[in-house]
Amino acid sequence: MDLLEKAFELLNKYPLCDHCLGRQFALLGYSMENNVRGQALKVCLTMQANDLATAEKCLEGVKRLKVLATNGFSREAQETLKHLKKRVSKQSSSQRCFLCDGKFELIDGLTDKSLQAVDGYEFTTFLVGIELPTEVEEREDEFKAQFNIAYGESLRHEFGRVFGKAIGKRTGKETEYLKPDMVVVINPFTEQVRIQPNPLFVTGRYRKLARDIPQSKWFCSRCRGRGCEQCGGTGKMYPESVEEYASKPLLEATEGEDSFFHASGREDIDARMLGSGRPFVIEVSKPKKRSVDLKHVEDAVNASASGKVEVFDLQFTNKDVVRHLKKGEGAVKEYALLAEFEKDLSDSDLRLIEETFSNVTVKQQTPRRVMHRRADIVRERYIYKVKVKKVSLKRALLEIRCQGGLYVKELVSGDDGRTQPNVADLLGNPAKTLKLDVLNVIME
Repeated sequence: MDLLEKAFELLNKYPLCDHCLGRQFALLGYSMENNVRGQALKVCLTMQANDLATAEKCLEGVKRLKVLATNGFSREAQETLKHLKKRVSKQSSSQRCFLCDGKFELIDGLTDKSLQAVDGYEFTTFLVGIELPTEVEEREDEFKAQFNIAYGESLRHEFGRVFGKAIGKRTGKETEYLKPDMVVVINPFTEQVRIQPNPLFVTGRYRKLARDIPQSKWFCSRCRGRGCEQCGGTGKMYPESVEEYASKPLLEATEGEDSFFHASGREDIDARMLGSGRPFVIEVSKPKKRSVDLKHVEDAVNASASGKVEVFDLQFTNKDVVRHLKKGEGAVKEYALLAEFEKDLSDSDLRLIEETFSNVTVKQQTPRRVMHRRADIVRERYIYKVKVKKVSLKRALLEIRCQGGLYVKELVSGDDGRTQPNVADLLGNPAKTLKLDVLNVIME
C-alpha cells in the first residue's frame, strides 16, 4: 500500500495527533521527530485531497479533507475546506488523539515539573524513564496489530526521547543510558514526576590501628538499634566502628540520605588492619552533591578517628568495584599472629610448622564462633607460606600468607578438629591466638 494511503487509512479510522501518526513511520527518514513526520504526511494528504476536490472526484476529495480536518486535527485541511466553500465539521472539544490522549501537549509543563524535582541535586548525566498505564500500552499494541505497522516505534520510547531532549536542552546535561547520575521518571497520563538520584561510590583503603573496633556498625542484640538499658540507649553493641568513622564525613559532604559500607572481607574486632590497608567502597544513596573534595573528606575522617582508624587513596568509582570487592576470597591476605602454647616450643617445632603449612590446602568447617552468622559448611583454603619466630618459651609469631577467607585463629587452635590440618594437633601442643594483625590485602 502507498505510504500516503496507509497514513489516510489510520486517520480514517482513528483521530491521531502529529506525533502518533508520524510514530507509525518512525523508521522512515532520519533527523526528524515524529511530529514532523506526522505533520508532513497530513500536509501531503491535504494537497492530494485538494487535487481530488478540484477534479472529477470532488466528493472523494472533500471527504478526505474532512477526515484530515477532524481526525487529523489539521489546520491546513480546515483552511482548504473554507477556501473551497465547503462546510467544516465542528471538531468536538472532547476529541483527542486515540493513542496518546493529547499528552504530547504536556511536554513543556512536565519538563518544568521535572526541573523542579531535580532542583538542588548536582548531576552531570541523566536518563528519562517513562511510566504508562497498562491499558494505554495494550491499546497501542492492538492498534499496531490491526494495521500491521511495520515501521513504527513505541509510545514509551518516543515520550522518553522527547522528554530527554527537552530536559537536556533546558539543563545542558547529557543523556546517559548505562550509568546516569539521575533518573527522572515521568508518567504523562497521571502527570506525575519522581526522581531517582543514583548512588555515588567512593573507594579507598583503611587501616584500623586499634583493637576492639568492629568494621561495621553493630546493632544491639536486644533492642536491634532502638536503644535499651543493655546498650545504654545507643542501640549499638560498640560505640564506634570503621564504617561510621569513614562514612560520616562523606555523607555530610554529599548531603546524601544514607550510606552503605562495602569491604573486601573483614578482620575480627580484636584484630588490627595494618600495612597497605583493606580496600573498601562507600555507597551514598540519593546524594545532592557529587563533586566533593575527597582529600577534604579524607582529612576529616582521619582527624575524627585519630589513632584508631585512617583512610587513604579515596577515589570516585562505580558499582562494578563493589562486585569485585565481594569476591574477597580471590584476594591474597597476609597476617601476623601471636600464638601461645601450653608447652614450651623447640626449634624443630618452628621448622615443622613452616614446612607443613607452606603450599598446602586446609579444610575448615565453619568455626563455632561465627556459626550464628555463617552457614555450617566445609571450606578449602590455600596457604602459600608460613614463617615462624619464637618470642618466648611458649609464644611464637606466625606470619601467614594465604588465600582470602582462611580463618587463621582456627588454623592455630584447630577449633576442636574443625580445621584440618592445624598447628595444635601437628605439635600435640594446645594453642590459642593472643593477638592478630592483618598486614596486607592484595586484590587482583
